[in-house]
Amino acid sequence: MLNIFRSWTQRYFFDEEAILLLILLAVGLLVVVTMGNILAPMIAAIILAFLLQGVVTRMRRWGLPEGASVWLAFLLLLGFITSLVLVVMPILWRQLGNLLEELPRMASDAKAQLVQLPSKYPEFVSQAHVEKLTQFANLELGEVGQSLVTYSVASVPMLVAALIYLVLVPILVFFFLKDHRLILGWVAAFLPRRRPIMRRVWLEMNDQIANYIRGKALEILIVGVVSFIAFAFLGLRYSLLLAIAVGLSVLVPYIGAAVVTLPVLMVGLWQWGLGPEFYWLVVTYGVIQALDGNVLVPVLFSEAVNLHPVAIILAVLVFGGFWGFWGVFFAIPLATLIKAVLNAWPSKTAGDAIATNV
Repeated sequence: MLNIFRSWTQRYFFDEEAILLLILLAVGLLVVVTMGNILAPMIAAIILAFLLQGVVTRMRRWGLPEGASVWLAFLLLLGFITSLVLVVMPILWRQLGNLLEELPRMASDAKAQLVQLPSKYPEFVSQAHVEKLTQFANLELGEVGQSLVTYSVASVPMLVAALIYLVLVPILVFFFLKDHRLILGWVAAFLPRRRPIMRRVWLEMNDQIANYIRGKALEILIVGVVSFIAFAFLGLRYSLLLAIAVGLSVLVPYIGAAVVTLPVLMVGLWQWGLGPEFYWLVVTYGVIQALDGNVLVPVLFSEAVNLHPVAIILAVLVFGGFWGFWGVFFAIPLATLIKAVLNAWPSKTAGDAIATNV
């Protein structure tokens, strides 16, 4: 047994750079798990810098100097944040408040519909089933009410944190864009001069993570805007709130679309009942999801990632459990990083390992 373990370690852990890379990855994982919330503004700034670096590169191809390109991209970010805060957020907040006010009435309407089920479908639903379902719904609504109270009590610290984000993140984005070569050079100074494995992993991941983040941001924007236009055209209430939820659901592959479907259909069912408008909503929402999965995603991510769906779902579950929202957002890039490391990891052949052991 010891000889087998020794042969395995000599086969995969003979290279000093590989061992250093493993240590760096372990330290990075430890920092993310223990200090992820503290470093969240910097992580958000890195994401936005990745998004805007493509804009800077495009402007430089048009002949603009780098300094002017950085400033124009930064002003573009400030304009987007300003419009988001002054235009989108008030509408979103108003719709959310209206939805919370109407939740008790929606719950009472749902209970009234449940009471009628035993008389309409006695062979499928009994009175005992309705009573159990009503008790479960009351329990869940009570927990939701307690959560809302807790959320309202904690809203002041959250507002302070949001203000910090609004000030700190744009400043960090500007310096990441302006001094990214200087920052990368400073980090590289602590690494070995000869680092072919790290360079291979870096070159693969730099393009893939940048393409993934930009593609995911574009996917969120397209799906959210198209959903809002469709919901508003159909006259669905809380169209902006539901469209934003549908757009953000693409952050979690497969799972997000399944989760966000329930509130969309519940609001439509409560507003129209089982009428033609509700069926039009179901068809429209299904078309949006089908076009996103079969057209938009292949176009945006054809060269970004190449992972099996099982690997994607496993990455979402594992990294989401470790790191919450950011773990879900970075699940695919982190899984791609692991794949790149495994592909670049040096290994001796079985014959070399046996010869070394002898």
